[in-house]
Amino acid sequence: MTPQRPRQVKEARRVALVTGGGVRLGRAIALALGRAGMDVAVGYHRSARAARGAVRDLAAGGVDAVALRADLRSPRAAARLVAATVARFGRLDVLVNSAAVFYRTPFAVTTPAEFDDLLGLNLRGAFFCAQAAARRMGAGHIVNIGDAGSDRAWPAHIPYTLSKAGIAVLTRGLAVALRPRIAVNCVAPGAVLRPPRFRRARWARLRRENAASPAEVAAAVVFLATCPRSITGQILAVGG
Repeated sequence: MTPQRPRQVKEARRVALVTGGGVRLGRAIALALGRAGMDVAVGYHRSARAARGAVRDLAAGGVDAVALRADLRSPRAAARLVAATVARFGRLDVLVNSAAVFYRTPFAVTTPAEFDDLLGLNLRGAFFCAQAAARRMGAGHIVNIGDAGSDRAWPAHIPYTLSKAGIAVLTRGLAVALRPRIAVNCVAPGAVLRPPRFRRARWARLRRENAASPAEVAAAVVFLATCPRSITGQILAVGG
């Protein structure tokens, strides 16, 4: 009788959830994580068509991917997004908090609604996504997306810069709260993609001083999503 060869058990792929993963920098990050061998949940709010396009691109590369809608200004929606990811894939290994909004809010005319909108998604949403993910993860990684300019004085963007400065504090706080099980780090990009209605002349100047490409930022995210968990609490500037 010929001895049977031992069955090889296929190792389960790691699973990443990328909030804001359908458009702009979030899309580049989602695709890079897929190329790095992960299956990907693409979180989105209003960009349904773009999120489905990102899923198609991921699937074309052999990645199991799904688009999941959530308004992350709601902590309950953040928890449902994480739960839907785990229900779809059976696990969650990496959370990338990429969802954010950016627009002018001159100090003298900033409204409470604008203030709450910017901090509600950019900072509060990241906090509650991380909280929900930490409850569902085993050993894993959380990567927050900050901003290399969050320590600068931008009088027309105070709530935005406050939200991104908060991301740096959040990263360090979570790194201590979740160690050694989950590593928490932050990528702080410089000027990557021009925001809507941002003056072209000013954007050109920022690009000369702080340029980074989406691919470079995505590569930094992949590194922090796959590095040893002893690397935690770090803020990695890219093009800053």
